[in-house]
Amino acid sequence: MSNIPIRNRRSFRLLTHFCRVVVALTFIFSGAVKSIDPWGTALSVSNYLVSYGIEWFKPLVMIFSIWLCGAELMMGCMLLFKVRIRMCSTFAFASMIFFTVLTFLSATFIPVEDCGCFGEFIKLTPWQTFLKNVVLLPMIAIVWWRYRPDRMFAFSRLEFAMAVCFFLFSMGVGTYSYYHLPLVDLLPYKEGTNIAQAMEQARERETIDDVVLVYRNRRTGKLKEFSLEDKAWHNEKRWEWVETRVSDDVVDTVEPMILEFYIADEQGEVTDSLLNIKGNLYMLCVTDRDKVSKRCEQRLRTVVERAAEEQAAIICLTPEPITRPTYHSFAGSENVRCYNIDSKTMKTMLRANTGIVVLTDGIITRKSNCRDI
Repeated sequence: MSNIPIRNRRSFRLLTHFCRVVVALTFIFSGAVKSIDPWGTALSVSNYLVSYGIEWFKPLVMIFSIWLCGAELMMGCMLLFKVRIRMCSTFAFASMIFFTVLTFLSATFIPVEDCGCFGEFIKLTPWQTFLKNVVLLPMIAIVWWRYRPDRMFAFSRLEFAMAVCFFLFSMGVGTYSYYHLPLVDLLPYKEGTNIAQAMEQARERETIDDVVLVYRNRRTGKLKEFSLEDKAWHNEKRWEWVETRVSDDVVDTVEPMILEFYIADEQGEVTDSLLNIKGNLYMLCVTDRDKVSKRCEQRLRTVVERAAEEQAAIICLTPEPITRPTYHSFAGSENVRCYNIDSKTMKTMLRANTGIVVLTDGIITRKSNCRDI
């Protein structure tokens, strides 16, 4: 027995099998919940870029987000079905070392409040994320060491076909969710949500005065705290969201926060009056009015026309600063009144640069990317 190499002993093979399955299922779960919502992962990656001072990478953050989530899901599938284990375990081992160091820095020297490792499904603190990685790291190390003698890229025909299928599936889920909407909505503004009731329930736990919004000045890099009623943070081109927390030195962040649903213009807040509208309220969500494509403009025009036929209310929500009564016409449509909403709140409500959210008696009944109107 003592002459049998450790990696060939039955007990070690069973241990390796257990570690492989645990790591594979963790990667599949983590990759899947992030792939269905690449916008959320992109926001988390953006927080890291800001913290580490590499904001020049931001134009590529969505592509990187889709690739990162897809790669994690693909590695999990390949490990589970034993497709080129040495290659997968090598990449997984290297990535786990990198993310273990990264999450340690996030928990200590360079704080990042939300790693986004399980998307919106499970929220972990930086220390919880680090401990999770510490548990997984030796497991993937065992798998890597067990299969180290194997050839790295010696794919059989079946393995190659399975790898291609896993790649197309993994990248396809993220790409579809980006061009349309998340396949599964795990956010507080999902269809069927009564926003007013959800806000009332949140107020029972916290008051609006307790909520503190922390934003970073894009030019100077300095942090500043705002209340919900403060209009200054509406300017997305100047301020970038960092975190939402409760005052009185409470450390835990409030994420996601339904009380952040705050709509206003230069004359003040209109949130309650909009939520109390009977019938349909069409909310056109537009990140940048100057960058809406012609095709999307035409589709938004059909929404304006539909609202006119129904005699329903319609507004345009934008994070762009509004300093006077503002109206916007979409491809020659009737003018639509514009209101301010925070960019993060809008992206939480609708994972798209442009689209619509329909409220019926204050309840979210439909959400659509502009491509699906």
